[in-house]
Amino acid sequence: MTLTSPHLGSSAEWTDARLLYALEEVVEKELNRHLKVTKDWMPHEYVPWSDGRNFPGFFEDGEAWDPKQSKVTEIGKIALVVNLLTEDNLPSYHHEIASLFGRDGAWGTWVHRWTAEEGRHGIVMRDYLLASRAVDPDKLEQFRMSHMSEGFESDNRHSMLHSVAYVAFQELATRISHRNTGHQSGDPVCDRMLARIATDENLHMVFYRNLLGAAFELAPDLTMMAVRDVVVNFRMPGHGMPGFERAAAQMAIGEIYNMRIHHDDVLQPVLRFLKVLQIEGLGPEGLQAQDELGLYMNGLDSEASKFDEKLAARKARMAARAAG
Repeated sequence: MTLTSPHLGSSAEWTDARLLYALEEVVEKELNRHLKVTKDWMPHEYVPWSDGRNFPGFFEDGEAWDPKQSKVTEIGKIALVVNLLTEDNLPSYHHEIASLFGRDGAWGTWVHRWTAEEGRHGIVMRDYLLASRAVDPDKLEQFRMSHMSEGFESDNRHSMLHSVAYVAFQELATRISHRNTGHQSGDPVCDRMLARIATDENLHMVFYRNLLGAAFELAPDLTMMAVRDVVVNFRMPGHGMPGFERAAAQMAIGEIYNMRIHHDDVLQPVLRFLKVLQIEGLGPEGLQAQDELGLYMNGLDSEASKFDEKLAARKARMAARAAG
């Protein structure tokens, strides 16, 4: 089955302003759908407050943090810090999308609603980490200050279409990262909390994915080029945080987020749902972008297979050492 999109006007005719106006009705429709299916929840209900106790400082009975105080696995701790620091940059993310999408009408309502929902994620994760003593609280705050002091600039801030394409994939990537972190955390309380966050992220993905689908109908060539650019150059928003490269490598080995997961669970589902590689009626630029996207996905699949082999070999070596 193929999806045929109308070739409406030349790429040069579609400015960001025109696209924002043309997609306003879709945003309103998706916003109303989102508000019907989403459920408000209380961050404090997911935090094990009874596990908490004072830290040293102003309290005479304060107890110093010790790694042995938490049941969370080492890979769980690493991923939790990365995920929380990513959520911490919400003020910068809000500034980016509010500047790009605007603060009025359906776009503005969505921007503020999205920000409010995302705010819960950082609240509940930090409260959980401190109450359960999963990570060093001093280092966590030092990392937060360092990361936020650097600010954040999106790779896709130059284009409304690139930004919509990016968040369609990024929201799903965040959902997968949170969900896998919960599974690997070793703590059912943590798993339940991250499952709740992941539900939000999935609904956010659906909003942007459907918006991206509407963009394909309006401006297929431009949207295809934007998707091609975003997929080929994709980076998670936390890439600038302290020690991100090392943490990302550990999360890849720990099967929280790696090339195979990125290909199979993030890129493919969105591309498949929108039938991006089957869209017809494209102009020369759109066709080229579609071909390049297909080639990139094939190459990524091959690279992911190589990673799978290395990971399997590593597991075999570790199992042999344990048995010996």
